[in-house]
Amino acid sequence: MQQVLAKITENMQIIYRKAIDADSALDKLQKSGKAKFSVIFTEDNGFTTKSKRFGPYVDELAKDISILQSDNINIKNEITVIVKKMELMLLTLAKLKITL
Repeated sequence: MQQVLAKITENMQIIYRKAIDADSALDKLQKSGKAKFSVIFTEDNGFTTKSKRFGPYVDELAKDISILQSDNINIKNEITVIVKKMELMLLTLAKLKITL
């Protein structure tokens, strides 16, 4: 289990760095009259956050990961949810980088 948690932490660091760069790029696009969307991920993607930037989604993921330290949870279910969110974040960030 420790290896899984270590890999989740490693991927979270990657997502965090990429999200900072992506948010900066989105700010520039919005200032030039582009990036006209209301949210990055919809509710059916598993996120409860609604934002035009990646930072709040990273915060939600960080909160989800911190829950893994609790003894009162179904850790397999929580890890599945976290991994799906991380995968979606990484795919979306990669697609954004390609289009820029």
